[in-house]
Amino acid sequence: MIILSGGTGTPKLLDGLKEILPPEELTVVVNTAEDLWVSGNLISPDLDTVLYLFSDQIDRKKWWGIENDTFRTYERMQELGVEESMRLGDRDRATHIIRSNLIRGGASLTEATVKLASLLGIDASILPMSDDPVSTCIETLNGVMHFQDFWVGKHGEPDVLGVDIRGVSEASVAQKVMEALEKDDRVLIGPSNPITSIGPIISLPGMRELLKKKKVVAVSPIIGNAPVSGPAGKLMQACGLEVSSMGVAEYYQEFLDVFVFDERDRADEFAFERLGCRACRADTLMTSTEKSRELAEFVVGLFDTVF
Repeated sequence: MIILSGGTGTPKLLDGLKEILPPEELTVVVNTAEDLWVSGNLISPDLDTVLYLFSDQIDRKKWWGIENDTFRTYERMQELGVEESMRLGDRDRATHIIRSNLIRGGASLTEATVKLASLLGIDASILPMSDDPVSTCIETLNGVMHFQDFWVGKHGEPDVLGVDIRGVSEASVAQKVMEALEKDDRVLIGPSNPITSIGPIISLPGMRELLKKKKVVAVSPIIGNAPVSGPAGKLMQACGLEVSSMGVAEYYQEFLDVFVFDERDRADEFAFERLGCRACRADTLMTSTEKSRELAEFVVGLFDTVF
């Protein structure tokens, strides 16, 4: 199974999937449009979240970073008057240093990610969406800023006028992602931000056409008229989409076969039929590993019963 992932929402679902499926059956294609260089090292937040999840290191209170990490390097830099745009943990920083040294030595982002997964003892296939640089920029009243500056630096507070995924039209789907899609017809789009987490992946040239040939199931990150977490609502609105499960389904309409939305959502499941997809209700609020496992079992079952 191929899973398209961003941060937070989809990793929670992956937490359940890795409990019920052998790791060699899982290929996670991860958004890299939020990557940026900090203090000479490449930070790839969504990739790192997935790596830390599969290596059982993730901080489950935040759903990013390494559990019980320290921040002595970051704090020492502040003492010396050097500000970093992100608060990086010491053990987390080691990941960035290894990745960056591999890339400076000529490795692609895919090769560096595969190496990191090996070092962390991960058997699942974790892949960046592309080996080419892509950056999500947020257009605000205060000017255009990188997504990390908007979300981490400004806490998602500025009004959003638009979203620009820079470099995506010139980028290519990573070769190993292409190979995975040739071998597996099952694609699961996790409940991550549709605009800035999944959007860059499906905006890569040729990706939508590839997905049209697959069995695609998507899980909504929206309950009612609000995202479970993160700035998805504000970003969807800026892109002209209704902030609802229906708005998410419409965004994926071109290639979507089955849409899973929350049992608490008042949306009419039959209304999704006009989009050409089947809709199913489930408990998508993953408040524990057991809840994640239950949703994972439900979603995996759809591939066996619907298609």
